[in-house]
Amino acid sequence: MNINLPRLGSLIVVFSLVAGNLALSAAQTNETAPAKSPEEIEAAYTQAIEKRVADILAVLELKEPAKTNSVHDVLTAQYRTLRDWHDANDAKRKAAKGAAADQFKASVKTVHEKFLTALSAELTPEQVEKVKDKMTYGKVQFTYTGYLNEYPNMSEPNKQRVLELLKDAREEAMDGGSSDEKSAIFNRYKGKINNYLSAQGVSSPKKMKPAAASTNSPAAH
Repeated sequence: MNINLPRLGSLIVVFSLVAGNLALSAAQTNETAPAKSPEEIEAAYTQAIEKRVADILAVLELKEPAKTNSVHDVLTAQYRTLRDWHDANDAKRKAAKGAAADQFKASVKTVHEKFLTALSAELTPEQVEKVKDKMTYGKVQFTYTGYLNEYPNMSEPNKQRVLELLKDAREEAMDGGSSDEKSAIFNRYKGKINNYLSAQGVSSPKKMKPAAASTNSPAAH
């Protein structure tokens, strides 16, 4: 095979120049992309929470338009209230310790309880449970099922306690400012659950190592 080296070199140079120009053009486009206005940011946020609320309402399957509208307004107001609370407090809350941290917990708990009071005025306890699950991505049942599979030897009191702790995690996670924060809360409670099961002497068959073979045992053939 005959290769025209000068021509090949020219092509490489051309391709390099084209690639460089494309990269520069992309960088310039990113640099000159206009920042979103407050109105655009608010519109995008409104669209996002309307989607979340619609998903919750779909699960509730409410038949009365008036009740549907009321629940819609309660949910929408809660999402906005939580956003405002996190915007105002997150920077200080993450650095707070001791009594200061307790004050932030008490503050968001007030928001939480006000929301549940308004929600309970419109829905049955079973429906409120559905709302809580949707606001936390169904993590209670998903995680609980994982524990049942991992620890099939759990007693009924063990199971009840695990479920209680996961529901405690859900209550706290409902007020999280992001999906990452909600997941971090559940992970923290999973640590509590693991400690509880360990203290109860509950072990996972999947993690138990087989006993080492005795040195006096005959060799297997």
